[in-house]
Amino acid sequence: MPGFVRAAGVAEIPPGTAKEVAVEGKPVALYNVGGVFYATSNICLHRGGPLGQGMLDGAIVMCPWHAWTWDVTTGENASNPVLKIETYAVKVEGEDVLVQVE
Repeated sequence: MPGFVRAAGVAEIPPGTAKEVAVEGKPVALYNVGGVFYATSNICLHRGGPLGQGMLDGAIVMCPWHAWTWDVTTGENASNPVLKIETYAVKVEGEDVLVQVE
């Protein structure tokens, strides 16, 4: 199983915001939900919109292209939980946000 890779600095993602990054070549969206960090695929299942550019409301991110919404803690679509985006393990070490993509 691959290890954790530095994806961003804690200061780069203030609470209530998202950031697009690449981790091991994968497009990842990082989110800061009240000081807790989460990571999902950066690609919306609807039409491939960049979730890391979306608006974050609590733990729900809205895709900027067509307003599909996703729970960043589970990857589930807010309207239809059968639909899921990939989620990744996250940990913070010092001032670094680390993500594990498999």
